Amino acid sequence: MGRIALYLFGYAATAALVWAFLTLQTHPQPPGAWLRWVVLLAMGPSLFRYSVQLVLAPLYELIMARRRRRQGARCVVRRPSVSVLVPARNEEVGIEATVRSVLASDYPDLELVVVDDGSTDGTGEVMRRLVREHEESRRPGRLVFRSLPNAGKSRAMNTALSLSSGDLIITVDADSVVEPDAVREIVRLYDDPRVMSVAGNVKIGNHKSPIGLIQQFEYLYAFFFKKADSLLNAVYIVGGAAASYRRSIIDELGGFDETIITEDIEMSTRIQDAGGKVQYTPRAVIWTEGASDVVGLAGQRLHWKYGRLITFWRYRWMFLSIAPRHNMWLSWLVMPVTVIADLLLLLEPLLLALIVAYTWVSHDFLPIIVYIALLAVVLVFQVLTDVRRRQSLNLLLVAPIAWLLIYFVDAIEFQALTRSLLRISRRQGLDWQRWERSGVFSGEPVPELPPQVAESTTAPRRSAEARRAAPPDPAAPPEPGRPARSR
Repeated sequence: MGRIALYLFGYAATAALVWAFLTLQTHPQPPGAWLRWVVLLAMGPSLFRYSVQLVLAPLYELIMARRRRRQGARCVVRRPSVSVLVPARNEEVGIEATVRSVLASDYPDLELVVVDDGSTDGTGEVMRRLVREHEESRRPGRLVFRSLPNAGKSRAMNTALSLSSGDLIITVDADSVVEPDAVREIVRLYDDPRVMSVAGNVKIGNHKSPIGLIQQFEYLYAFFFKKADSLLNAVYIVGGAAASYRRSIIDELGGFDETIITEDIEMSTRIQDAGGKVQYTPRAVIWTEGASDVVGLAGQRLHWKYGRLITFWRYRWMFLSIAPRHNMWLSWLVMPVTVIADLLLLLEPLLLALIVAYTWVSHDFLPIIVYIALLAVVLVFQVLTDVRRRQSLNLLLVAPIAWLLIYFVDAIEFQALTRSLLRISRRQGLDWQRWERSGVFSGEPVPELPPQVAESTTAPRRSAEARRAAPPDPAAPPEPGRPARSR
């Protein structure tokens, strides 16, 4: 019912705007006409960035194919070992699906390291069972598990890093499902010795609710433009749900920063600051569980915005830098435009009120109709060219109301920005994200995954009472400081 209500409201709002555009006569000399030019000038840098991205993103596959052909003759074909790191805290609902999906990868030289950061639910119990099952099955791959007192996600990441041995490091959130070929697709980009980090393609699995649908649309929209940033080596956010790095660069930079909550943003920005090449591959698909309600979404965006602001301040010398190691597009376009967009976001309630008032007085609905049509066309193109088109076809219904969803996301981002600035001014920190977990797909159709993975994504959650009533786990927890291992 929630999605139906969203569609009805959105289509009614869009139809009303189209009707007004077709029937109301535009005022020949409306008062406040200068306001349109002020807004257009303020949005100029962002419009330029999106124009560049709209031109380059559709050319991604063609340009990457040409690059691979050029590199093919001089590339030494080798298969680097890979370690997948999964930090977890209170993830009993999704951790099994995550572990099974990683172990079902079609990449042969793979190990998985899971670190439980002081969970108070059944995460440790689930992991000890999975370690035991993997050991008994004698399947390929190495599974390592360690439980720690709660010390934060970055500490869990560094602990997992110390237990790993791979040439390449991939990080995956404990509420995610990795497609079988995702690891292999990530590894392909490391044929270029200049590449130090690669971001995968994150998609929302639980998009049945209105909040899930909005996040599905938002992720598709954002990752489409990441193709252009990758071609320009201007990717500065490699999200922890699908991030990868060369071990050599992590060792050189001293591991993950344990003083910041968004260690993924900080690490990828640090790599860019060091002159490393950061890429994105849309073919490495990892499904993740999005926030299930508005409160969870608001909290998630607070973490992201807070961490990005702290990271930008720490690496402020990268803005408008002329240092040879810094990428021009990143230093002179992407990062400055991101800050300008945040400044405009602070003013958005005022600007939106002025635009609505001007449109109402002038009856000039043309800019709004052009905006709605452009967003709809771009979204349709994104869906039809998506690597998982079948799972994205439902977003075609969203195209006429994409403008409305963007305003909703802007409202969430506005509260995240204002709360972040308030916390920074008060020197208040943040901890792990928290929301009610329901599973990656949560009743949604499961993509084509190995049977054992698909089954684990829909496994029912045991209550705390059921866990207490169950017989004790025969696999006792490992001694402090010693990980449970399966080889």
